[in-house]
Amino acid sequence: MNKLIPEVSVWYQDVVSGNLFEVVAIDEASETIEYQLLDGEVGEYDKSTWEQLYIGLAEAPEDWRSPFELDTEDKVYSDQTIVPENWSGPLSEIEPESFDLGDDYQIP
Repeated sequence: MNKLIPEVSVWYQDVVSGNLFEVVAIDEASETIEYQLLDGEVGEYDKSTWEQLYIGLAEAPEDWRSPFELDTEDKVYSDQTIVPENWSGPLSEIEPESFDLGDDYQIP
């Protein structure tokens, strides 16, 4: 019998099948534990099923992003500001119009 208390964002391994999964949500009202397998499949255990599982704690796998189809190339520019070399273009020629947004707000 399993004595582990499920925790969100913790990885577990099913000893019987070898599957790695992460607990993604716990619903106290319905006593269910939602999990996500490494391949992205999502499932749910009720409390009694959880207690009957043969599982152990596991390290997060190196490639845990694979179900989300993210790779290192997706994050290349995530922290960099991209500034165009040439600011001229058709949109730079458009003049803004005046908008009357009432007494408190006016854009010239």
